[in-house]
This record gives sequence, structure tokens and C-alpha cells, in this order.
Amino acid sequence: MIKKIIFYFILCLFFSESSQAQKEKDSLFMNLNLKFDENPLELNKTYVSKYKDTLQINLVKFYISDIQIEYANKTFFLQSNSHYLIDIENQSSLKIPICKTENKIVNKITFNIGIDSLTNVSGALSGDLDPTKGMYWAWQSGYINMKIEGKSNSCKTRKNEFQFHIGGYLKPNYAMREVVLFPKSNNLDIVVNFASFFDKIQLSETNSVMIPGKKAMELANLSAKMFYIE
Repeated sequence: MIKKIIFYFILCLFFSESSQAQKEKDSLFMNLNLKFDENPLELNKTYVSKYKDTLQINLVKFYISDIQIEYANKTFFLQSNSHYLIDIENQSSLKIPICKTENKIVNKITFNIGIDSLTNVSGALSGDLDPTKGMYWAWQSGYINMKIEGKSNSCKTRKNEFQFHIGGYLKPNYAMREVVLFPKSNNLDIVVNFASFFDKIQLSETNSVMIPGKKAMELANLSAKMFYIE
């Protein structure tokens, strides 16, 4: 009897894994590869920017929202009201499910970095938008679109820390940014290169952005340029 139960359990497990594998095969995913130059981004690893700033990153979180796919036949798929919190410490968050493949060729993918104004004023939300995720300031300022924290000897701050909390949903400080990419195949492997962000700022001068404003807008522009397809 026990052998039959074990056999049945193993059989169920096999079919469950096979079903999941088939589901992934039939689905379109956005795969985010976090990098610093040509190397995978690792927390607390030492990197050097073009400004010769030696730095370590210890926190990376950002939102991807409203993913839209344009196919080669000019049809579209839009994930409206979709919000994904990307967290380097949660590797499963780097793989975003979009839709079924439908045997169509992807021509263009469009998405936002951050949270739109309407969602910001919609009240307390759950899931990845739950304020307990640490990505919400207050109703006056709304959600933080992207957080990058770490330390560098170039920063004349407490414990040589830098903190970039990029957000803002009210004009003229509307910090959400749109990214448009043109994949070479239906494998949507998207690089997010943090070197391009730090290569444009001097940490001795810019090391703490914690509220919406002009500086957050400038960093939001830099954050959009981090995304590309190789």
C-alpha cells in the first residue's frame, strides 16, 4: 500500500512538472538580466565607474508596468494595470510572464519604469503595490519607481552611503519613464546595465536623491537608458 502511495505521489509530481514546463514553453516571458558592464550585477561586489568611483550596490528594486507587445502582423497585446516589483534579491521577479506565444513574431515591446499617476492616487493597493514592500513614500509623493542603494568612498556621507529613490507622479516632476525595445527574436532577454547609470553621475556630487524633483527627473532619464536588448 505504501509503495502505491509513493508511486502515485511521484507520478503526480512528474505530471505537475511536465505541465509547468509545457506552460512555460507556450508562454512569452520578459527576462531581465541585471548587469554592471559585461558582468552580472552582484550585491556588495566592488565596481568602478567611468568617473573612477569605486562603489558597491546593496539594494536594487524597481517597478515594470503596462507591458505592450506589438507583433510583426501589426496586432497588439497590452497588459493593462499590470505592475511588477523587480527585486535583485528575489530572482523569480526577474522573469515576468506576459502572455501566450500564439506563434506570432514579436516586433516591439513597450513598458514603463514606475507607476502611473492614476494608480498612485487609487488608494491602498495589494500585491507588488503593497506599501509594506518598501516602495511607497506617502500619498503626497506616491510610489518610488526605482531604488538603488549602496556605498562608495567617493560619498562624503554617513557610512559613505548613496541612496537614489526615484519617483514622483505630479507634473512637472512626473518620473515614470517609457522604454521601447525591438527584439531580434521572441526571446525577450533584456539587459539592465547599471554601469550606464553610474557612468553619468559623480558620486562625490550626487549621492542622495530621496524626494520628487528636478534631480529625480534627471535620474529617471538615466534609468530608462539602462534597458536594452543585445
